Amino acid sequence: MAGKRQKAPDYGMVQTNGTAYYRTRMEDTDGKRVALYGKTRDELYSKVLTAQDEMESRAFRRMSPTVKEYCEKWLLMQSVQVRTTTLTDYRSKVKNYIIKPLGHKRMADVTTDDIRMALIPASRKSVSVYKSVHILYRCIFCAAKESRVISEDPTIYLSGKAGGVPQKDKIPLTDHQVEVLLDAVRGLPPYVFIMLGLYAGLRREEILALKWDAVFLDCDTPYLRVCRAWHTEHNRPVILTELKTKAAKREIPLPDCLADCLREARKTSASEYVVANREGEPLSYTQFKRLWKYVVTRSTKERHYDRYVDGKRIRHTVRPTLGEKAAYNGHVVYSIDFEVTPHLLRHTYITNLIHASVDPKTVQYLAGHENSKITMDIYAKVKYNRPDELAGVLNKAFSQWDAQTESI
Repeated sequence: MAGKRQKAPDYGMVQTNGTAYYRTRMEDTDGKRVALYGKTRDELYSKVLTAQDEMESRAFRRMSPTVKEYCEKWLLMQSVQVRTTTLTDYRSKVKNYIIKPLGHKRMADVTTDDIRMALIPASRKSVSVYKSVHILYRCIFCAAKESRVISEDPTIYLSGKAGGVPQKDKIPLTDHQVEVLLDAVRGLPPYVFIMLGLYAGLRREEILALKWDAVFLDCDTPYLRVCRAWHTEHNRPVILTELKTKAAKREIPLPDCLADCLREARKTSASEYVVANREGEPLSYTQFKRLWKYVVTRSTKERHYDRYVDGKRIRHTVRPTLGEKAAYNGHVVYSIDFEVTPHLLRHTYITNLIHASVDPKTVQYLAGHENSKITMDIYAKVKYNRPDELAGVLNKAFSQWDAQTESI
């Protein structure tokens, strides 16, 4: 009859220490016979049902792939729908922040606490790294749930708030710092790279993929066309015609100083690339690090290096003093006493456009920003974070209001 409670089956009886128990035997997931006991048939029946559920769950978890196996499958599925450079970023983060701490565990065994612990190293990097790893966890485990690889998604209880190292606002280089930087590397390999960052606002991957066929210096208004992107796979350069976004493809007019710099560089260039290695090929990742090292070695930033003495590794610390020469290279002078990165060159370019009162839509185009919010966030910080200028605007606004009040 529908809805009628099923009667507990009959079980054997045993005596233990003078007490009668109902008993049954069943086979566990390892094939071993185990005994279950209950003071009543209903109690024993309930224990049997619970044991069956646990064994089914255990069997399901055993069939579940490891985190490493499923992540590799997920990355393969992503390869058909995301850009190569995006996939490279995914692989790096998945390897370091998901597979490394949890790769040995079964997907069905991963708990929310496991993921929280695994996210700690990412939280120590930056807010952006934490958020991107957090999103990857959600995407991977959500996909596993939808594919019935797991019965529950442990990421639904995660907080998206990053408790890691807060990102500092990028402070653009001043005119004086730009002058110091250019003087420090003039005539050296990174000079053209730095000029393109400062006066065309190109991203690193756009500079290193720039070819002379996209640089137009002999027209009335010299300009360059951004139409390629550089990235590396296993340290080898790969040049793509697929850019970061549609907005990244743009034409940028060149100020006179950059046009003159590129004309000089083209005279001696034997490569189709504007910035190339000795063989005329695009730089590998290692070669780019060497290129940027010309800047690092001329800075006063404290750094460490190892030397071997009698087979023993000894750690040395260098604390350069501004204006002095390097101990092991008299041609190197410590002249850069400020922080500078490749991306800071681009940020300085965008900031200078804003200070020159270039309208936001033009800034967005020249910077290659697909989302206007990115441009406006920078615009707001740069344009409206100048108390001296704002004071005049506010005084003017409120003086008009005061005049209206007095006339009432």
